[in-house]
This record gives sequence, C-alpha cells and structure tokens, in this order.
Amino acid sequence: MQEDPCPRKPSMRICVRSICLLFVLSAWPLFLNGQQTTTPEPKPVAPVPVSPSQSKSEQEKEIERKEQSQRVLGVLPQFAVTSRQNAPPLTPREKFHLFAKSAFDPVTLGTVGFQAAISQATDEFPAYGQGAAGYGKRYGASLADEVSSGFWANFAYASLLREDPRYFRLGEGSGTHRALYGVSQVFLCHTDKGARSFNFANVMGAFTTGGISNAYYPDNERGLGLTGSRSASALVYGGAGNLFDEFWPDIHNKFFKKKPKNPDKP
Repeated sequence: MQEDPCPRKPSMRICVRSICLLFVLSAWPLFLNGQQTTTPEPKPVAPVPVSPSQSKSEQEKEIERKEQSQRVLGVLPQFAVTSRQNAPPLTPREKFHLFAKSAFDPVTLGTVGFQAAISQATDEFPAYGQGAAGYGKRYGASLADEVSSGFWANFAYASLLREDPRYFRLGEGSGTHRALYGVSQVFLCHTDKGARSFNFANVMGAFTTGGISNAYYPDNERGLGLTGSRSASALVYGGAGNLFDEFWPDIHNKFFKKKPKNPDKP
C-alpha cells in the first residue's frame, strides 16, 4: 500500500479555529494600517496575581467562570482565552477542569464527528475500511487526538512545569504587533509565578500527542518522520488559532455587533 504523503491533521479545535482565521485575513487591512486597531473594550480588573495555592475571591472565580464559558458566535468554544494579562494562575485542578471542559464539550464532539465523516467520505486512512466500523475508527482516532493534545499540553505538562495553558489576549496596539504576539505565544507562555517562559508544555504536548498517535494510526501512518510532521503541523495550526483568538473581538465588533440606531434618522 502506497504511503499517504499528507501528515495527519492536528486537533480539531485548532483546525476549526484556523478555518475561522479566514475572517481575520478578510479583515486584515483593518489591522495593518500602522495604527491602533479598534478601541479595546475595558478589561475586567483582576486582583494582583497570587499563588495557585492561595484561595481566590468569589469575584475572581466568577470572572474565570465567564471566561471559560466564552463561545464564538455563541457556538465555538473559546474557554482558554483571557483578556487579562495579570489574571491569577490556575491550580492543577482548575487546569484539569479547563482541559476536560474543552475536550468533551458537545460542540467539540460534534466537530470531531464531522471530521470523521469527511475522512470517511474521502477514504482517508483506507486501512480503517468503510461502514460503521470504519467511521468508528476514524472518530476514535480524531477524538484521541483532541483529548491527548489537551491532556498533555493544557493539564499534565502545564501542571508539572507550572505554566499557564490559557491564551492571554493582548487586545491593543497595531495589527502587526498583535499578530506577532499571537504567533509567538506558541513558544512563549505565562508561568504560575507571573513571569514569562518558553512554552515547554505546548511544544512537548504536541510531540507527545504525535508519538502516542502511532498506537492507533494505520501502519502506513506511523514512524518518526510522520510523527514529527504531525507535531510540527499542530504547532503551526496552534499559531493560526492564536491569531483568531487575538483578533476575534475586533472581527465581532466590525461584522457582527449591532450598531446603535441614529435617533436623527427615521
């Protein structure tokens, strides 16, 4: 059987956000004019960062609950995004909750099913076969990618290395500056101590997920080369997803937010 030269697609959450990135590209002239983009909305005031071992106020818990309930257009989960650069760190338990909520959200499960359907329709991974059994294998592989990626990057390594798995939206400055910031967050992160560090959790999570995937992909989809290619692709898609997370409020305000009616006009 001829080996498929195309690397396995990364996490569906990342892929869907990357598709949504087309909105960013369509509005790109708005962000590359060398000036500050649309005036950012006032950011909620957060308390001074505290150690994860310290208890958080009810106000802070409520802010986190709202952040972890965000959805693009009321549908696509955007739970791991905060607009507060000084947001207090998450405890290991809170990181696990964030991972589980994102990985097993009904929209995520439905998107995984849609991806499996497309994979079956195009006969991707022919070794899986067709019919219900083939679809089940494709769905299981896509779901395993999603869960494994979130578990290792957003919970296991993030807790062990004390890194924050959230995307900290910049929300101000020129479009170019914000775009470079978004892409850089693939390799940079906030730590639980409030400092900045290399994003070991994200990078190690991508390669760990790529390695584990060899256990359930067909024989012609395994190997060191394909594992490295899948992992690198996941990081690239992650950078595209960060761009979408960074610019979504601007896109929403430009294209979807209802403008107040002018009382002087009939």
